[in-house]
Amino acid sequence: MSSTALGAEKAIIFISDAHEKFYYEKLKEVRYQDVYHKALVYCLGISDDTRRNINSIYNFKTGCVKTECLHEGWQTSGSLKVVRMAFNLYCNGTPSV
Repeated sequence: MSSTALGAEKAIIFISDAHEKFYYEKLKEVRYQDVYHKALVYCLGISDDTRRNINSIYNFKTGCVKTECLHEGWQTSGSLKVVRMAFNLYCNGTPSV
């Protein structure tokens, strides 16, 4: 019997081709290939706004999220939800600003 976690890795569902492309490209740029980084990149790839503003959300050199992005003008109600969800999965809770 196969593990659910291992099976889930094979069945990633992407919202669009742009989402899938973003996921595989940015996954190469993050510091580690662990489940936290995979969840972060997957979530941030859902929205066109978050894909376009990824460098305002995450610092690829330090591996830190940029919480100040929650107050930037490009954010929409939808992108805020995506960013908060990504931060929650990555940091085990939304980090404070």
